[in-house]
Amino acid sequence: MEVRVAVERAAQDSYGKLLAYLASRSRDVEAVEDALSEAFVAALESWHGSGIPKNPEAWLLTSARNRLTDMGRRGQMKERVHQSLVAAASEVQSMAKRDAEFPDERLKLLFICAHPAIDEAARTPLMLQTVLNVPANKIASAFLVAPATMSQRLVRAKRKIRDAGISFDLPDSGLEERVTNVLDAIYAAYGTGWDHLQGADAHMGGLSAEAIYLGRLVVELLPKVPEAKGLLALMLLCQARREARRDQDGQYVPFSEQDPKLWSTDFMGEAERNLEAAVSMKQPGRYQLEACIQSAHIDRRLTGRENWEDVLALYEGLLYVAPSVGALVNRASALAEVNGASAGLEALEDIEVEFSESYQPYWALRGHLLNQLGRGDEARVAYERAIGMSEDPAVRSFLTEKLNNS
Repeated sequence: MEVRVAVERAAQDSYGKLLAYLASRSRDVEAVEDALSEAFVAALESWHGSGIPKNPEAWLLTSARNRLTDMGRRGQMKERVHQSLVAAASEVQSMAKRDAEFPDERLKLLFICAHPAIDEAARTPLMLQTVLNVPANKIASAFLVAPATMSQRLVRAKRKIRDAGISFDLPDSGLEERVTNVLDAIYAAYGTGWDHLQGADAHMGGLSAEAIYLGRLVVELLPKVPEAKGLLALMLLCQARREARRDQDGQYVPFSEQDPKLWSTDFMGEAERNLEAAVSMKQPGRYQLEACIQSAHIDRRLTGRENWEDVLALYEGLLYVAPSVGALVNRASALAEVNGASAGLEALEDIEVEFSESYQPYWALRGHLLNQLGRGDEARVAYERAIGMSEDPAVRSFLTEKLNNS
């Protein structure tokens, strides 16, 4: 059991780093995935007899590198790739002797996955799978695509990297053109971790911290890109409230009832500095607007002053820059606060069915507004739909209570 836990922890903490390090040298993501898979299986078998190594990452890296080198010897890789792996062998051995960590090259791999030669529809999913180790079925669900279709896209994208000989060296120019895809992938990873706050999957829950780490790296790499700062600010403002989202019994606490004393002032301070710097560049974008909305919400709770008009105006701007069903639903919520539940419900009903039908927050808000209007039977139907779409047990419990009181 101890060995299995150690292997699982290594997979959670190090898979993306291992893959990025080896892929940057082999330029064959598929081959690296196969080699890593074999390395983790070997660890399960070997560590039972030899014990868990002092540096599991170095052990796994060496094992996977050996398998890739064997592939090179058997002619399954191009000669230049084989030579790169041979050179990496001495580097890995040197790091192991010094008990040093190998470099984190995930940011480099993120930008490789955003290369113009790769199908745009596959870029963000490819980043989520290779860099952040999000399972393909979860990626397919997030992008509303059949798992088989998503798997095919990912395979084609990995082979494109290999067959086109895409360089793993970051170019001196052109990164700004790829940054949107990179930011989208980081935010998708953050959202996955946010949704798994109390979930059983430790890796999914840990993605929020990984996403913030990568967000900081992008800001360091591209300090003149305001949307990078905007995304970092957005994630930090959400992360600041993480501990307040559950009470001591693990029950869900909606934002309106959270205790601001539980919010992280360090995260909020870092967020506001990044947001101020981004806005000062006067190039508004999706992530800056979303961060401004979060900032307005937090300011409202801290000062006690209602500013729903500002929130509503920001959602109007967001819909102009980056329309989405999420923004439409949140605009309806803000409209209800400004002009009443009837106005909010009318805005909800204007959303096209194909977008709202399977969107859980739509039904949760619909239930809330119908309940405010005294339309209890309709509210219960909406709450039931929302409960059925909720994966989080705490959220289901919260909505069930609302259902019973409607």
